Parts: sequence; structure tokens; C-alpha cells
Amino acid sequence: MQFRPCIDIHNGKVKQIVGGSLRDAGDIADENFVSGQDASFYARLYQKYNLKNGHVILLNPASSPYYEATKKAALDALSAWPGGLQAGGGINDSNAEEFLTAGASHVIVTSYVFKDGKISFERLKKMLSAAGREHLVLDLSCRKKDDRYYIVTDRWQKFTDVEISLDTLTELSSYCDEFLIHAADVEGKQNGIEEPLVSLLSDFRPDGSSSFPITYAGGIGSFKDLQQLKNLGKDRLNVTIGSALDLFGGTMPFEDVLRMM
Repeated sequence: MQFRPCIDIHNGKVKQIVGGSLRDAGDIADENFVSGQDASFYARLYQKYNLKNGHVILLNPASSPYYEATKKAALDALSAWPGGLQAGGGINDSNAEEFLTAGASHVIVTSYVFKDGKISFERLKKMLSAAGREHLVLDLSCRKKDDRYYIVTDRWQKFTDVEISLDTLTELSSYCDEFLIHAADVEGKQNGIEEPLVSLLSDFRPDGSSSFPITYAGGIGSFKDLQQLKNLGKDRLNVTIGSALDLFGGTMPFEDVLRMM
């Protein structure tokens, strides 16, 4: 297990939000924390601890009046630590190069590769051409419906028809370097992890290997939750912690979390 830090940016500010509350209309969300520090502050902090492959996420759509401020904050973070962070949020084949040139090690994509609720392999191949498999992360963040987990897009607001399954993971792993998966229903709530999802993800071993990177996020509110993720995930899953971390107003000391990895 590795710790993968995050920098979530909404309306130009570093925030921690309740995942399911995000709405494009009015650019609103239930906020757990709004930082007084800018995004580049967190990038330099993560660089100090050599915490590579954390993600910088733009939570405003390109149509938002706040998008340019959010994008500037993201680019500032990437330039503060070139090659150390991934960038996601509104990424497509036409802007991927801009974020990679700005310093992102990878670009993270979800919504663009889904069309009418299904995987668009045409768009996925365009992303491969634009970024290269070694620089591409697929965000398969999901929500529960009928006791199954389905990939959600557009800042976790829209369900697709694509279920998170071992077959889905196997098929998509050939197109990317790793997966980022938020359990959106519990994101920001600090009420515990999505145990069935974690168990499913821990069973994914392409070609019998346990080396394909998956970062799980959602629901961790205590060291007990973190230990449960470590055990249930068979120490194969990487982890992101947001609202519960003391950096974002929570009770879990940052350095203590690192010592558990």
C-alpha cells in the first residue's frame, strides 16, 4: 500500500467536499474544508515527502465561471512539482498535452471516454494517442445501485451502464497505467470504507500479477478504517485520504498515516 495525496480544487480553492453533493448548476457542494493555502503549497509539501502520483483534480466544468481560476490553481500545483502529480477533471484528447507539458506525470480521465453511458473505445484510443498509455490513468469512480457498483461521470453526477467487475477492470487495464477509484457514495463522509468494493478491487490481478496500481478513495475517517482497508485490500491497494487528514481539518495526523504505509 502506498499513500497517494490529493489536491481537490473547486471554485479556485483547495477543498474537501462530500462527493455526492457536487452540482454543476451554481457550482455548489457541501464543504468539509476550505484551505487557506493555495494548491502549490500542497504540491511542495508532497514533494518534501516524495509522495509521487498524487492527484490534482479540477472539480469545476469548463463551462463554469470559476473554471479558469480552478485551472490556474491546478497548473500552479503541477509546475511546483514537475513530474510528481497527476491531473484530472475535464481532461480529453485536446487538452491532455497541455497538462502533461505543465508538469503532470499522468492525466486522469473519466467522462470523456464514456458516451451515452457506455465505454467509447474510439475516445479511449484518442486518449492513448494524445497521452500515451504510460501517462494515462482511468478514473473509474463509482456509486452503488441495486447492490452493484457502476462507474459515474461528470463529477460523479451521472450513472453509466458500466459495472465495476473483474472483467471490466481486465479490459480497461490494457489502455492505461493505473486506476483511480473513488467510492463516491461515502466520499467525504468519514463513515467507513465500501467493503464490498474494496474486496472486489483486491481480487484484481491481471495475468496473475498484483502489480497493477489501483488507488482507492472514500470513507476513511480513522486509523481503524485505514487498517481495515489495508487488510481487506490485501495490501494491494493504494490509498487517498481527504477530509479525515489533519492537513484538511481532520483528526488523522499526516505523518502517522505515512508511517502505516
